Amino acid sequence: MNKFQGTGVALVTPFNTDGSVDYNGLKNLINHLTEGGIDYLVSLGTTGETATMTKDEKKKVWAYTAEINNNRLPLVAGIGGNDTLAVAEDIKSFDTAGYSAILSVSPYYNKPTQEGIYQHYKHLAEISPLDLILYNVPGRTGSNMSPETTCRLAHDFKNIIATKEASGSFDQFNQIMRDKPADFLLISGDDPVTLPMIALGAAGIISVIGNALPKQFSDMVNLCLAGDYRTALPAHLALIEFTRLAFAEGNPAGIKAALRHLGVCGDTVRLPLVKASSMLEKAINAELDKINQTV
Repeated sequence: MNKFQGTGVALVTPFNTDGSVDYNGLKNLINHLTEGGIDYLVSLGTTGETATMTKDEKKKVWAYTAEINNNRLPLVAGIGGNDTLAVAEDIKSFDTAGYSAILSVSPYYNKPTQEGIYQHYKHLAEISPLDLILYNVPGRTGSNMSPETTCRLAHDFKNIIATKEASGSFDQFNQIMRDKPADFLLISGDDPVTLPMIALGAAGIISVIGNALPKQFSDMVNLCLAGDYRTALPAHLALIEFTRLAFAEGNPAGIKAALRHLGVCGDTVRLPLVKASSMLEKAINAELDKINQTV
């Protein structure tokens, strides 16, 4: 599980202007992140716009990501949904070559009870060929996975190895850290709270802004993991405005605007998402230039 310590990045899916997957852009992104010192990659999470991708597109992106990564970094695949049996079929049919774990979001829209969430992950844990990382993001799913449910799953299933927590609740983080198994990882799901979460005992972050600033963000995370918060704090504060701008009009429009400015890939997103406004794009570019000038 040490492979999931540090900075993971939830990859964007680059698209050509006609909306097709831009595989050259994806190659550029993977190399950009690897050279920037990222610890592991997450393919086709929320940031990858999976809600608008076909099953065939997902399979091709997963395979291409593994090919380009070429075992340089650990890989995680995002496979989730609100139909338990359908998610289980997707996991069973997944080509695991090159991948170390599956990140699976808590069921959305249906608003299951805590017992329903437990039974959903129980079913997945019993059929998954890879370790599972839970993902709690109430702002998107419409329901919260409680600390009790998280820790119950962590104790009951050895192949449930971590949770990506994006609830924003430090009360919840505290309870998970207190009650989880010693080897179960708490991973930040929100860029701005990574420093305080690591101070609490989190193993790191699955980041969005790391797409654009892999070195700056991973350097800050590594300082935190080493316990050097005095040095990490200025680095953390220097990223706050960029992070705010990156999410100002939703994810991943802002981070794709930054990647376009950096020459990594284009900024096309699929409807119902739209590109960042010209005003926001200018602000993102200016902040990006400011950060890069200080490196």
